[in-house]
Amino acid sequence: MENTRKLSFESPSFIKRLRGMLGVDFYRLFHTPLFYIFLAISAIIPAMVSAMTMMPDQNGNTMEPLYSNVWQIIAASEPLYVIREIADYANMNMVFIFGGIMVSIFIGHDYRSGYVKQLFTTHPKKQDYMMSKTLTCAFAMACMCVSYFIGGTVAGLLVGYELEVNAGSLIIAIFGKMIMSLGWASLYTFLNIIFRRYFGISIASSFFFGTGIVIIGAAAIVEGLGIPTSFLNIFLYGASVNACLVSNITALLICLAVSLVWAVIYNVTGSLVLYKSDVY
Repeated sequence: MENTRKLSFESPSFIKRLRGMLGVDFYRLFHTPLFYIFLAISAIIPAMVSAMTMMPDQNGNTMEPLYSNVWQIIAASEPLYVIREIADYANMNMVFIFGGIMVSIFIGHDYRSGYVKQLFTTHPKKQDYMMSKTLTCAFAMACMCVSYFIGGTVAGLLVGYELEVNAGSLIIAIFGKMIMSLGWASLYTFLNIIFRRYFGISIASSFFFGTGIVIIGAAAIVEGLGIPTSFLNIFLYGASVNACLVSNITALLICLAVSLVWAVIYNVTGSLVLYKSDVY
């Protein structure tokens, strides 16, 4: 009995167990409308933001463009913790907001449908569940980043934004955002384990943390006190500001390191929660 409560990642059958659970989760992901709906949302939102800022107002005057460059739709022009205008925020970071909602719905269905009860009756390794959900949702959010890139780029070209950019920094910014999907997915999976009995709260908490309000507020305070904000990179949203249009390989490594650390922390913590509580 005691052995079933240990986080045994060294089990000889671990890879086989995880592969089997990933197979089930990816099958469910690809065979439900949820994944494709959020891919469409990821492409449509940047297109709508770009188009709406170029529409005429009630006096017939064209509204002030939100961006001056196509690639500002993808990432901020420079790393910013404190938002100066909406354009600093309205970029691929928005994927981390509605991506959290997708994760809440995806995991919430496990509990509402009774799938979890059946799963843990035959598959008692709770860490496998955490890791499978994290990896599956990270993949889904990375795909949403790609969808956002396509939709945002096409919209920017259609409204006539400039194309000038450092190609290397742009590529690093895109991959940095995609890498951050692992950290975000681990956080959202953990939140949905904590609030597994309260579907509405799980969605609200994912939305709240996805907006980055906590880290943005903390940055505003420490910046106002004259304290350097670089230490905020240890937080997930803090690391994501490095994925911008002046990114270098160091920024990419920061995104990778922070995302991996968060994935480990929340997978271990979430697994312990599952072992020590009624998962149903």
